[in-house]
Amino acid sequence: MTAESAPSRQLTARGLSYGEVAVGDWFETGAVAVTEQMIDAFAELTGDRFEIHLSTAGAQRHGFRARVAHGLLVLSLVDGLKNRAQAGFRAIASLGWDWTFVAPVLAGDEIRTRIVVANKRETRHLARGILALRFVVTNQRGETVQSGENKLMVYR
Repeated sequence: MTAESAPSRQLTARGLSYGEVAVGDWFETGAVAVTEQMIDAFAELTGDRFEIHLSTAGAQRHGFRARVAHGLLVLSLVDGLKNRAQAGFRAIASLGWDWTFVAPVLAGDEIRTRIVVANKRETRHLARGILALRFVVTNQRGETVQSGENKLMVYR
């Protein structure tokens, strides 16, 4: 299915199956503030203790004005935003991410995302389909900070 085959519409329902969405359909998530406590907890959990994450002074030594959130922390928060959004899918499993860290997310920034159904394809299993979801993550100033695509297996 291509973007030309269906008009774009804003999704507002939860529990959407493969057949209920079209390429071009979209929704926006709520926002979440990225706190120093989140950054500390992620560093503790993962062992990623690079100094740009741990202190303002460490971040400033590398040219950042404040502590930088781990890129993977932000991606994890984005997945949570997707799962708590007003619209959502009858998901089975995430099949992978193709992701870019566009700009730093600093402690105190607020992020949100717009999600667009970029593509969809049926699988050999008649009860399943795969959605390619395109994400654009922005901060409180509307600047893009991360973007990418998630392949999501959903029920048909």
